[in-house]
Amino acid sequence: MSDKSLPTPDELQRKLSEFMRQQFGDKVNLHAAPVSAPQDAGDEVSSSGGPENSPFAFHYRPRDIKAHLDRFVIRQDEAKKVLSVAICDHYNHIRALRAAEEKGGDAPKLEYAKQNVILLGPTGVGKTYLVKHVAELIGVPFVKADATKFSETGYVGGDVDDLVRDLVRRADGDVELAQYGIIYLDEIDKIAGASNLAGGRDVSGRGVQTTLLKLMEETEVAVRSPMDMQGQIQAVMEMQRGGKPKRESINTRNILFIVSGAFSGLKERVARRLKQSALGFGAARTRRPEDFTEAEIFAEVTTRDFVDYGFEPEFIGRLPVRVFCQQLHADDLYEILQRSEGSLLRQYERSFAAYGIRTRFTEDAMREIARRAEGEGTGARGLSTVCERLLRDFQFELPGSGTEEFVIDAALLADPRSALQRLLAEGQQRLDALLAVEADEFAQEFSQRFGVELKFEQAARAALVARSRRENLSLRVVCEKLFKDYQFGLTLIQKNTGRSQFELPAAAIDDPDKYLSELVVESYRK
Repeated sequence: MSDKSLPTPDELQRKLSEFMRQQFGDKVNLHAAPVSAPQDAGDEVSSSGGPENSPFAFHYRPRDIKAHLDRFVIRQDEAKKVLSVAICDHYNHIRALRAAEEKGGDAPKLEYAKQNVILLGPTGVGKTYLVKHVAELIGVPFVKADATKFSETGYVGGDVDDLVRDLVRRADGDVELAQYGIIYLDEIDKIAGASNLAGGRDVSGRGVQTTLLKLMEETEVAVRSPMDMQGQIQAVMEMQRGGKPKRESINTRNILFIVSGAFSGLKERVARRLKQSALGFGAARTRRPEDFTEAEIFAEVTTRDFVDYGFEPEFIGRLPVRVFCQQLHADDLYEILQRSEGSLLRQYERSFAAYGIRTRFTEDAMREIARRAEGEGTGARGLSTVCERLLRDFQFELPGSGTEEFVIDAALLADPRSALQRLLAEGQQRLDALLAVEADEFAQEFSQRFGVELKFEQAARAALVARSRRENLSLRVVCEKLFKDYQFGLTLIQKNTGRSQFELPAAAIDDPDKYLSELVVESYRK
């Protein structure tokens, strides 16, 4: 076949773009790769730049990281310390590795056990918050996912390699920066393998652990997924333009993996083991296992406990740093409301402020909200549940009600329905006063435009306000509709009688045409 029968790259792009639109609509966009010089056969584009142009430089101490976390996460001091040390160890090693590469040294000889982390603790205690704010501080991309959505390669479910590709997307395509990112897997306890599978495959439990092993150590992940049709078409286009498609990959050696879970039942397993040890022959009985705090029990967790729980020894061995986050109580939840920079109260203050309503939470209200949130049993997430339940009617009713400010105190929380009705009544009074002022402004403008002085009696202003509210129209629109012919009638009366001042009663609001007609007829009689 001659070259003339082959489409040009531009023609190929147009045809492929049209095909993609027909198949997938506007969900998929195809962009041409920039024209570049052809590469020599066998050349591959490096997935990381040189150390001298690294996208970030790490210069933090553990105390710096903990001080940053203290701004957002209340309590969990021990967890912050352990996590801060692990983060510094990991990124200081990366810095040393880059320095060795820059000097031409033998970097691979720098032995290092990656400080991957496992976070234990009940829901809502700040595990995700800790990792998220660490990543924001040091300036690396951060990906969070639930471990339950993945399955072993070759089965229906998510592919763990997509976590690495998500880092590239979070880094806006910067592959080098993505290689220093943090991958956070929540609900890792849900993929603990069952012990009674009778030889069957556990593709969403132990199978996922196996597929995660290579990522947690070191492997190459193609930036373009083999299942990504758009990526494959892009590769074809690049081959048409440059002779050989780019084969970018991302190395996971320097990606930090942090996993977390509530590990329901693990505390009881450890407590039973401690009790059996205490009852053993010659065991010291200075302290009973039931006297241990939750934190002290989790401090006794061993690799054997995780293996018995359902984790592969190789998998749990790649998570050397173990951090326990303690259950939050009412006093802790109160501190979160009062001191955390991410306090939920700031969110509600901004929400009401969008409608011009100022809000203030009193101390007794914050303590009551914290007390109720503790009863939810979901940690800091209970604060959202309690506040949403208490304030949803206020958020719906108060915007546009005339309310300018309200205080959330213990009395409001005790009887929110009555407090809302009082606020609505006060707001309506304020609205009525503003509408009355608007009526006087209309009368003043009318007088200036038509040379006759117009005023409203008090009863007329009240009638205008009531009509505006009843018809759900602004008071100005109501006035313009009611008095659209009054400039002609009042001007005629002024011509007949010389009268230039008119103070309208409530009757003029109820039936403006009748009232004006009577005034005109009377002016002719005079």
